[in-house]
Amino acid sequence: MQVPLQITFRGMEPSEALEAAIRKRAEKLERFYDHIISCRVAVERRHRHHHKGNLYHVRVDVTVPHGEIVASRDPGKDHSHEDAYVAIRDAFDAVRRQLEDYARRQRGEVKVHEGPPQGRIAELEPERGTGWIETPDGREVFFHRNALLNATYDELRVGMPVRFSEQEGSDGPRATAVRVLEE
Repeated sequence: MQVPLQITFRGMEPSEALEAAIRKRAEKLERFYDHIISCRVAVERRHRHHHKGNLYHVRVDVTVPHGEIVASRDPGKDHSHEDAYVAIRDAFDAVRRQLEDYARRQRGEVKVHEGPPQGRIAELEPERGTGWIETPDGREVFFHRNALLNATYDELRVGMPVRFSEQEGSDGPRATAVRVLEE
């Protein structure tokens, strides 16, 4: 970390043991992303009337290049947050997950979901109301006029770009939900 760790206690006396637990967890964050600029942690003991014990609210604020990651664990009705160490653990676990996601995005390892297959109308058989779509990898996929979503069969021309869903039919791949694309 470029800036020393900052720890704040609110509604309670500072605790060396809690501070040591926070420092240990903050050091571990650098395993997941080694360009952390700063980390601020606030531990607050909230007094609740008509409730057994006090609940702890923990906020971890991590500054990274081009961004800030914040995890705030509000106790709500979670009785496990009557233990400050559990509240600290939960907050650091949340910030760790966000930091791992941030690091993956920085490295370009974010999943890219492929869209539906695309292709071009390769052949039309007007007497049967069927045709074939050629995919970029050279496969041919059969389709029926009933699979068309945004065009009628009579509007189709060889070479038109289409997007479709694919199922395995009894005679090979079959296009369903065929949508004509704008050229």
